[in-house]
Amino acid sequence: MGRPPTPLPLPSVWALTFCLVMSLANADADGSPAPSPVPSPFSSFQNQQFPLSPLSLAPSPAAEMQTMEEAHHRHYHKELTVTVVLSSVAVLALISSALCAWIVWRRSRQTLDSKDIERSDAAAGGLPFGPILSKLNSLRTTSKKGLLPTIDYASLESATNKFSEGNILGEGGFSHVYKASLNGEAFAAVKKLDGGGQDCEREFENEIELLGRVRHPNIVSLLGYCVHGETRMLVYELMQNGSLETQLHGPSHGSALPWHTRMKIALDIARGLEYLHEHCNPPVIHRDLKSSNILLDSDFNAKISDFGLAVIGRNHSKGGLKVSGTLGYVAPEYLLDGKLTEKSDVYAFGIVLLELLLGRKPVEKMAPSRCQSIVAWLFVFRQCPSSLIDQSFRI
Repeated sequence: MGRPPTPLPLPSVWALTFCLVMSLANADADGSPAPSPVPSPFSSFQNQQFPLSPLSLAPSPAAEMQTMEEAHHRHYHKELTVTVVLSSVAVLALISSALCAWIVWRRSRQTLDSKDIERSDAAAGGLPFGPILSKLNSLRTTSKKGLLPTIDYASLESATNKFSEGNILGEGGFSHVYKASLNGEAFAAVKKLDGGGQDCEREFENEIELLGRVRHPNIVSLLGYCVHGETRMLVYELMQNGSLETQLHGPSHGSALPWHTRMKIALDIARGLEYLHEHCNPPVIHRDLKSSNILLDSDFNAKISDFGLAVIGRNHSKGGLKVSGTLGYVAPEYLLDGKLTEKSDVYAFGIVLLELLLGRKPVEKMAPSRCQSIVAWLFVFRQCPSSLIDQSFRI
């Protein structure tokens, strides 16, 4: 029986354990132990195998670092994914909100122009259109042409008391304007075009085409129209104070128009013309601007009316259009050469300004066979301008 191995002394065991621990602590990055000098007393143990200690099973610092980096990367990618998802949801929510707001805006724009008319008229100090449109809607309408309702003839006949003379508000060359009432309250003016012919039909269609798409506080509003056999009718908002011509040259001779009111009327006309010339596309030339076509509401807000002769476009050469207009308001270049531009309206506006300032008609009869225009009269008496001002508002 062989001799049992001699056990190592206890100090030697402690020394060997210390060497192993130091060897593991100084391991390379790849996990292999770094060479370390072995004390000479233990050189005989260099080639012997020893069982692994618990310390040898622990991961190396490099492995721990790699594991931590992988965990950090996984956490970073998770945070990045969450951020991208949340950002995408936020962007989609923003786009959806904007789309919903746009749809609501479009629907509100398409509801009815009557609200826009009412707001613009109220901003100009005019009569609100809510009651007018509600009363107009109570009449029987048969169809619509664009935004304009076609009103039944019987309804208009009833509202004007069968177009009685007592309801006449004014008259023109081939038309009469009647007051339309419902339950005893006037709410609209009905222009009845008498006769027929191409000129009458052309003016009727012109009014519908232009006023059907024009909306401005200083342009009279067309509420509807009616076709009955050869008769054509246009329904306008009611202007309680009539025309500027009636106020200036009628029985009151301008006494109801103090200076500040005349200035306001002049500015209103200028704004209406500016809209027609600069903001309509294509521009509109009225071609028959005069004091009888300037209507005044209950607060003396002025509105341009009667677009029967109006044309679309900036320049019209001679031969393209028949010279039309009212004596005293027609621009010289248009009368002589047939050249029609926006300046023709500006000239007529200047004549209206002279009417407001001087209180005179554009053309006055001086003798049975002789007339004098307001421009010619002004040239004759230009030496004493203070005496030319209308006596009704002179201080």
